[in-house]
Amino acid sequence: MADERVHAFGDDALGEHDAVALAALVRAREVSPAELAAAAAARAERVDAALAPVAFAAPGGPRTAPSGDGGALYGVPSYLKDNVDLRGMPTTHGSSAFRAKPARRTAGFAEQFLGTGLAVLGKTRLPEFGLNASTEFAEARPVRNPWRTSHSPGASSGGSAALVAAGVVPIAHANDGGGSIRIPAACCGLVGLKPTRGRLVPNDQGRRLPIDLVTDGVLTRSVRDTAAFFAAAERHHRNPALPPLGLVEGPGDRPVRIGLVVDSPLAVSDEPTRRAVERTAERLEAMGHKVVPATLPFGEEFSRDFTSYWGYIAFLIATTGKLLLDPGFQAGKLDGLTTGLRRSFHREFHRTPGVLRRLRRAEAAYAGLFRDHDVILSPVLAHTPPPIGHLSPNVAFDELLERLRRYVAFTPVNNVTGGPGIALPGEAAGNGLPVGVHLSAAHGQERVLLELAFALEADRPWRRIQDTAAGA
Repeated sequence: MADERVHAFGDDALGEHDAVALAALVRAREVSPAELAAAAAARAERVDAALAPVAFAAPGGPRTAPSGDGGALYGVPSYLKDNVDLRGMPTTHGSSAFRAKPARRTAGFAEQFLGTGLAVLGKTRLPEFGLNASTEFAEARPVRNPWRTSHSPGASSGGSAALVAAGVVPIAHANDGGGSIRIPAACCGLVGLKPTRGRLVPNDQGRRLPIDLVTDGVLTRSVRDTAAFFAAAERHHRNPALPPLGLVEGPGDRPVRIGLVVDSPLAVSDEPTRRAVERTAERLEAMGHKVVPATLPFGEEFSRDFTSYWGYIAFLIATTGKLLLDPGFQAGKLDGLTTGLRRSFHREFHRTPGVLRRLRRAEAAYAGLFRDHDVILSPVLAHTPPPIGHLSPNVAFDELLERLRRYVAFTPVNNVTGGPGIALPGEAAGNGLPVGVHLSAAHGQERVLLELAFALEADRPWRRIQDTAAGA
């Protein structure tokens, strides 16, 4: 297909507003939730041929929370990622290995999501069981990046990222087991906060694992939308073991100690990525923050252990699919990445006790980073978004795995340790594709991440895909 920039912004009820602005318009009765939902559905239809981000629309129209005060984001249209149960809708996990039936219950996080007032128009596509870093499939058409349709929107929340970046909705659900909020945010020029483990209602998939890697969140085009979502979600459920977050509304008022990391022990960052991170460091210094070089205490052994645990997840999917997903589950129909990870784990399953022991110890090493720093600044990914096909599950497994390890060289640390991390738009690459920068903090310190994000956005507002110069 033609390599182009695609968006759905137009003169309709949604306009160019973010979620906070739309919720204000609903409260003022200047627009109705039904008008917003209709506009979003029309926009989704407009971009489907080019981007393919939607798994399916909600049967019977938008899904909302039971009657109540409506929530802070009441009436704003959104989508759930297709790996979270919502009663009456199937959950396919992006896989062709089974035929999903409508869920009988709504997952705890989906209730929290609806409790913010968001209206769910449907579900978004993800790669099979969220295991890949690109939203591509063995046979089905891929999800494409709105900024450049020849390239990947990232994963596993690639469908959600494409919808938000293209202007279909201002906010959409994402979740993150190895970078799957932050990777598509980086690829699509969005804001993506992976919260501290336990900040939101626990994810059904992650809570069954020996180490819970998975946290839920959202993808947005503005920092205030992310902040508003987490404040609204906290009103639905707050974890007393973590400091309360509340509504963060702007930059902080104190200097922050920032450790700068440009390269991973696993990969040297490419030039656009390096430039984006270094320019962000310069901007933060100009704001009065102290930036000094730092080193991540996670190298080749951590990467091997994470890959082994990744394989363990694929092994569990393949061996328990009939029991947990559907009696008709067929492991033989899993894609090349899932199958390869499963086989790789099976060959080295004897390493599992040591893998789990070392990964659990990583939390202490992560905490040690914040004895001398408040925040770590790094890339989200080691290189810019790859073209469609580079991370296809049809690539030979050993080659695909190496490509993934060299690409996803930063984000898994936060999943293993449970620490919060936020992806923000940095300086764009020369070809116009977004490049993300990453801020990490100690457990429970999402506030400092959001305050820095507000400061960076105010200093240099994010590029807008609908602007004629956005590709520059």
